[in-house]
Amino acid sequence: MSDVLELVDVSVVRDGRALVDQVSWSVAEGERWVILGPNGAGKTTLLNIASSYLFPTSGTVQILGEKMGGVDVFELRPRIGIAGVALAEKLPRSQTVLETVLTAAYGMTAHWQESYEQVDEDRARAFLDRLGMSDYLDRRFGTLSEGERKRTLIARAMMTDPELLLLDEPAAGLDLGGREDLVRRLGRLARDPIAPSMVMVTHHVEEIAPGFTHVLMIRQGKVVAAGPMETELSSRNLSLCFGLPLVVERRGDRWTANGLPLK
Repeated sequence: MSDVLELVDVSVVRDGRALVDQVSWSVAEGERWVILGPNGAGKTTLLNIASSYLFPTSGTVQILGEKMGGVDVFELRPRIGIAGVALAEKLPRSQTVLETVLTAAYGMTAHWQESYEQVDEDRARAFLDRLGMSDYLDRRFGTLSEGERKRTLIARAMMTDPELLLLDEPAAGLDLGGREDLVRRLGRLARDPIAPSMVMVTHHVEEIAPGFTHVLMIRQGKVVAAGPMETELSSRNLSLCFGLPLVVERRGDRWTANGLPLK
């Protein structure tokens, strides 16, 4: 099993502060990783490195077998699917849901004069159907609810048949129903043996979908724990990661975490 992502002693320094501090981490083909940590821990910084949009200050990064600094990132990026708030803000609100997903086939954010083959449209429709968006194809992206927008972004990220799928807080801003619907759909994707390797950033263990296999915990730019979910997602590691006593429990194929009561 080869690595689709490998970071060795990676640091990112801005204004004298290390956003990421000597992180070594690898994602093997077929693995589904969750990055957990508090605000400002460096989670999104790691995702930006993994997407090739951020070069480290020091250390080495290999993405899909290509070493950053020695590869044309414009050839590498179509092999990586990304869904997150930063991308959502770049997408025209007036485009339809179907157009929003289709434009990913050309690596664009807005529909212009390009034409699409029937295979592209069929593929976009199939991904939208898988994410429960078939009834919204002609809706304007700007009129969608937060949950509908998140599902559209994930469908869009899958359009180029990526080898690595990066999800930046996909459940952020969702109500309980929206979160559970998204977790259920992500679980189906994560358990699909032909789905790409996946990395998802979140603050909450309750958002970890069934099928995710590994966890990376980060605090103040440093790795607290990394490895299989069953061994590393423990009360001790989670407490160290978030800086207060926490109890993590597994119920069936889902996780919950609670703080200890104040005395």
